[in-house]
Amino acid sequence: MIQESSGTTKPFCDLRVAIVHYWFVGRAGGEKVVEALAEVFPQADLFALVADRSTFSPVLQNRRLQTSFLQRVPGATKFHRHFLFLQPLALEQFDLSRYDLVISSESGPAKGVITSSKTCHICYCHSPMRYIWEMYPEYRRGMGLLVGTVFSLAAHYMRLWDYASAGRVDYFVANSRFIASRIRKYYRREAAVIHPPVETSTAKVSDKPGEYYIAIGRMVDYKRFDLAVSACTKLGRRLKIIGGGPQEKALRRMAGPTVEFLGRVSDGELRENLAGCRALLFPGEEDFGIVPVEAQSFGKPVIAYASGGVLETVRGVFSGEGRAENPTGVFFTDQSLSGLTKAMLEFESMEHEFRPRTIREHSLQFDSAIFKRRISEFVAFALEDFKVRNQKDSASSGNLRSTLPEADAAEFSRRV
Repeated sequence: MIQESSGTTKPFCDLRVAIVHYWFVGRAGGEKVVEALAEVFPQADLFALVADRSTFSPVLQNRRLQTSFLQRVPGATKFHRHFLFLQPLALEQFDLSRYDLVISSESGPAKGVITSSKTCHICYCHSPMRYIWEMYPEYRRGMGLLVGTVFSLAAHYMRLWDYASAGRVDYFVANSRFIASRIRKYYRREAAVIHPPVETSTAKVSDKPGEYYIAIGRMVDYKRFDLAVSACTKLGRRLKIIGGGPQEKALRRMAGPTVEFLGRVSDGELRENLAGCRALLFPGEEDFGIVPVEAQSFGKPVIAYASGGVLETVRGVFSGEGRAENPTGVFFTDQSLSGLTKAMLEFESMEHEFRPRTIREHSLQFDSAIFKRRISEFVAFALEDFKVRNQKDSASSGNLRSTLPEADAAEFSRRV
């Protein structure tokens, strides 16, 4: 709720709200954030570069949706990443002039939309675009000469535009402290931190001991499924892998008889497999990492590479450094086969020390209800602050502001 200067309250339902997402071609963490935002703002319209409505959850199915001109290109929902150089132009064609509030959901490009001076623009940033910033060298190394040259030229242009478009955002919100540091590095902006929504309250803790390790996600290089497959093959441990992706064929070739590939599964099957596992293997670096939180909500420990958002979501014992009070996982710092196998053996030596209900209790701080409350509080803060700043700007006849909105946003993050 937003306090008006007269002391009356103005509900969010009076706001004209737009939610801009990069693309709807699946249902992963970014889409779940949009779903939660749509529940907070049931009147919000949706905008995206391209969209496949068959991937929409019920909460989004009946929303007004506007896509860009890229939607008319045959195969756009499948090959959207190939149109990198056209995405800035496509975003800038959206007419958002009638909205009071625009919330962009950024991982692919979304924040580059153009808004009115009377519109408050909040960017919820999952990460600055990895393939042009943090992980650019890795993406470039995997390309041939011709494709790599074209990609390098497009990425150079995109970096210039991406940095410039950060100036169009009034307030940044990061999904983790890890991503807040990237925003600071690449955009020179401060960000409030609000962890993304995870459905932790519906999970059940099983009293039966787990029978297998589990790894979940899209099979791409940086998630390092190869380490999980190699470690379980070497140690002869059962491993179930849920998901698909371009690395699946290679992973199947290297897998031993104890490794089982389940492919994409329903939400019910995912919950069933999490409830029956021994621990989650998480050998990659993630911006936040919803899967470790989901595993903990079932009372399951996490064995994770000690980098990225997992340091904020798992209370881990560092491999080789002794015990911790009420641990929810084990960290390893050497992202290699030997690093993961040592961590797994250490976990097994102390497995009896993990308390499933304590682990579950730890996960509840990331529940979707908490996200909705915190994002509502932040939006109320930002709208009021935006209004006050506009009034001050008008009264100062063009003088520069004495403070920056991102400084206040960071202060909000510390308060809540």
